[in-house]
Amino acid sequence: MGKVVTFGEAMIRLSPPEFRRLEQANSLTVGVGGAELNVAVGLARLGTASSWVSRLPANPLGYLCRNWARAMGVDTSYIVWSKEERMGLYFVEFGAAPRASSVLYDRAHSAMSRLEPGMVDWYGALSGAAWFHTSGITPALSDSCAEATREALEAAKKAGCTVSYDLNYRARLWPEEKARRVQAPLMEYVDVLFTTEEDTARVFNIREQTYEQVAVKLSQEFGFKAVVITLREDLSVWRNRWSALVYADGQHYRGPTYEVEIVDRVGAGDSCSAGYIHKILQGATPQEAIDFGVAFSALKHTMPGDFNYATADDVQRLLAGAGLRIAR
Repeated sequence: MGKVVTFGEAMIRLSPPEFRRLEQANSLTVGVGGAELNVAVGLARLGTASSWVSRLPANPLGYLCRNWARAMGVDTSYIVWSKEERMGLYFVEFGAAPRASSVLYDRAHSAMSRLEPGMVDWYGALSGAAWFHTSGITPALSDSCAEATREALEAAKKAGCTVSYDLNYRARLWPEEKARRVQAPLMEYVDVLFTTEEDTARVFNIREQTYEQVAVKLSQEFGFKAVVITLREDLSVWRNRWSALVYADGQHYRGPTYEVEIVDRVGAGDSCSAGYIHKILQGATPQEAIDFGVAFSALKHTMPGDFNYATADDVQRLLAGAGLRIAR
């Protein structure tokens, strides 16, 4: 089984403790996170070799980010280092009903946003790779990042990789019209799309009566081999219902539904992607893969930070119906 290569920006994550607003903060909890790195970390935790490609500043914040990825078992050999640009930051402010949690980005002019085609050695980075994964956040960072994303997708297809793409629409990065114009042509390289119904409507203007119909429409329009849609029902800020479905080979498959008590929901969708990719690479059926991906991502909700520290054994216990009594 070959490795998975992911491509995208990571940032330093800063969070005020004790449900404080940023205006109240007198200390901040430091972490690292970013959609594509989160996927790479999830895969490494599950036992699938992963490599993360990005661009970081050659300063202590860039090294901190690199070190976190390494500590989680992710290969960082093909990070591009910059001596000039900065590290992106983002702040997570945790709410409680009726105040929602919120995110504040400070990522303009980051090292990754200045990435250009030709900077990454894709021949080396994709050597031995079976799968390539990126998301709609990467081309949203800048026009040059959009061009570099196309370069990466073309290289991945040439290398024989299965290519997955998480639509991951971020309204604070670009308007819907530009997201549609830039990303629609990229879909010709994509085999597996990860998305939500909301992102699909906003980016591709696809709206149907059911999630299953949305998945079919996406497959028909872009020729995807599989479409995975995550499903979240907000019961409160800290309690959600969570599931996902996949449309593959002309068939629909639904994962289990979990009512999750949320410690931190950031990165849950990335964990679903990681779990699904992990199982497909093991030769699992779409049903087995979506069941595993949903369970892995349900567990992510219970852990602080972007990264999922669950293991494959944790997932199997949950799928087997593990109860809530303390494990001794």
